[in-house]
Amino acid sequence: MGRGTARRRVVRTLLSLPAPMLRLMSGGGVVYQGGRTLDPRLQFLAAQARGSAPMTAMSPEQARRANAEGVASVSGDPEPGVRWEARNVDGPRGQVPCRIYRPETQDPETPVTVFAHMGGGVIGDLETGHAFCTLLARHARGPVLSVDYRLAPEHRFPAGLQDVIAAYRYARTHAPEFGAPLGRAAIGGDSMGANFAAAICQELKRTGEPQPCLQLLVYPCVDVACRSASTETYADAFPLSKALMDWFIGHYMGPEDNPRDPRLSPLAETDLAGLAPAIVVTAGFDPLLDQGEAYARRLKAAGVPVVYRCYDSLAHGFTAFTGAVPAADVACREIAGLVREGLEGRIC
Repeated sequence: MGRGTARRRVVRTLLSLPAPMLRLMSGGGVVYQGGRTLDPRLQFLAAQARGSAPMTAMSPEQARRANAEGVASVSGDPEPGVRWEARNVDGPRGQVPCRIYRPETQDPETPVTVFAHMGGGVIGDLETGHAFCTLLARHARGPVLSVDYRLAPEHRFPAGLQDVIAAYRYARTHAPEFGAPLGRAAIGGDSMGANFAAAICQELKRTGEPQPCLQLLVYPCVDVACRSASTETYADAFPLSKALMDWFIGHYMGPEDNPRDPRLSPLAETDLAGLAPAIVVTAGFDPLLDQGEAYARRLKAAGVPVVYRCYDSLAHGFTAFTGAVPAADVACREIAGLVREGLEGRIC
């Protein structure tokens, strides 16, 4: 048994303890902020993280290793009945590594969904969203193409965005290779991946290309300059804090980049009419809560069909916690069900 497997078992064993015991081991009491109560398992994980070096004190390479170890210890098992394989697509600066997921129960009428993982544009890889992508493929009954886009600071904005839009265009035109309808695709992501998904819908509108059949935005970063109430209320939240947000953006943006550029901050775009139907999901204990909710309101006001969900007891990054936090697993299955409905055109 490897070190990572042993750590994962220890984490799962600890988190199986009763909620009162977990709160006691976390320092006691209930974490109540902004009218919300934090899930006791996330409370325990947050307490454990306080004893470790913050990611903001690390180099990007160190942060990537720490993130990979953390995700491995809390992520869920891959869904049964889903297979996956590597696939490279042509990008603006060479090949973009991807991973295609296909469920045994695939519906040939279901479009392919292109998915971009979280990580502030600085950390994360295909493993970050692995469990969630298998869940999405199985329950939405369609193929999912996960994109291993370039990361900053080695490749600053808009490199990652360019890779994901290239993967989206590839998926749209090569969909039959995945058993999906030609010319149709959905786009989605979590956190910075959701930033890319929102920005891509806007970019396709600018270029006159057809909209995706659906956009899935899970706790999206849609305003890199945002300083809303939730940014302050959850400034010290786990795993995303205000300081870590600033660390990510400091690496992701170049010195000449304008935070009001809609490709960086989709919320800054004034005209959202005609964009793809949207599923917007937020977490209660998240500095990004307000901006995700605001983007959902703006989309709806522009006439875009929108389904909005906020999981009050959960924190940013919960798609990676399905093996350790039952409420996160339940939320992700609900999201996959919404995606299924959205791909069937049942968002109105």
